[in-house]
Amino acid sequence: MTRRLLLGYVALTFVVLVVLEVPLGVLNAHNQRQDLRVKVARDATTLGTLAEDALEHGRVHDAALRAAVAHYAESTDAQVAIRDTLGHVIANSATGDEAEHVTGLTLTHRIVSGRQVLGTVRITYPTGSVEHHIARFWLALAIVGAAVLAAAALVGLLLARSLARPLRRLEEAAEQVGDGALDARAPEDDGPEEIRRLARTLNETTAKLEALVKTQQDFVTDASHELRTPLTALRLRLENLEHDVARDGHESLAAAIAEVERLTRVISELLALSRAEVQPAESVDVAALAAARADAWNALADERGVAIDAGGGAVRARAGTGRLEQVLDNLLANALEVSPRGGAIRVSAQRADGWVELHVVDEGPGLSEAERTRAFGRFWRSGGGEGSGLGLAIVSRLVRIDEGEVELLAADTGGVDAVVRLRPS
Repeated sequence: MTRRLLLGYVALTFVVLVVLEVPLGVLNAHNQRQDLRVKVARDATTLGTLAEDALEHGRVHDAALRAAVAHYAESTDAQVAIRDTLGHVIANSATGDEAEHVTGLTLTHRIVSGRQVLGTVRITYPTGSVEHHIARFWLALAIVGAAVLAAAALVGLLLARSLARPLRRLEEAAEQVGDGALDARAPEDDGPEEIRRLARTLNETTAKLEALVKTQQDFVTDASHELRTPLTALRLRLENLEHDVARDGHESLAAAIAEVERLTRVISELLALSRAEVQPAESVDVAALAAARADAWNALADERGVAIDAGGGAVRARAGTGRLEQVLDNLLANALEVSPRGGAIRVSAQRADGWVELHVVDEGPGLSEAERTRAFGRFWRSGGGEGSGLGLAIVSRLVRIDEGEVELLAADTGGVDAVVRLRPS
């Protein structure tokens, strides 16, 4: 990863340098050559002015003109040839075949007096000096570009390592979690903010996974412990049924059926506890849902001579509808179990201290403070309880999934006030 980041950073810098330096070098070369062309044209104009008087008066061997041409050629290494209109050489800086060895910029200037063309000035100027300056400028650009690339490579290497190191540690932590080490954590204080946020998210997810796995392990342990008792009792009942069919077979059969029913209830509640699926939370009208569940339980409550009173105005909370229904069903079932004939159960929802509170109040015998604290443990039952002891454990887990709270308080009726607190929507 470090190599890829470094190559990408250097490649981007190289492209930027090319885009900036190539046009600059081309423009410099153009300007240097154009300046040379302007200078040679100006020099040709000057020499043409000197030659104009000599050509007008027919001085084909003017010493001053030849001296000026020789001086110019000597100082610039250029070749100068002045001719009349017939092509006769008036002044020439080169002799013999010397002209053949002069290369460079060639410019011809006409010598004009009024409207009459008297001759021409031809200058061949060597461009070696200009090309040398252009080459030096390109070399300077190359050196600057190389220095910038080296600096960019160094900065890119440091930047790539600063990004790759925390990502590598993050990857190592993820691999450890994948191998089953759920206590592995990624460092949350290394790298840029985005990587630190990713590390925190991974750690939070790993912590939730660790808690979930521990919950499942506890569930397996508790289930195996709780199921052993009814299975053993069922085996003994069936053995007794085999030996005592003549005497009390019907009673043994009834007892065996009761154990089977108890085992069925335990398994059903264990499955409900293990399948507390995390469906997306939504805005739920708690009072309306409480009234609907109270109406569903009214038939059983009438059989036992208990009234269910559901009241309260509309109040909404963030929760899974299915989870909240199961919470209400468990609390209403517990309240019905302990309510005396002629008693009442009050269900209400209201806002309080930044929460949405759902109350299920019964008129049963109540629980001590210690019993109310232990009641949410798995398989805990009060002295005369007949259930599996999983109802409140299920309630506690489902409420925690919705980031809520649940507790049992002493009610003013002498019974229990089960309070569920949810976050308002």
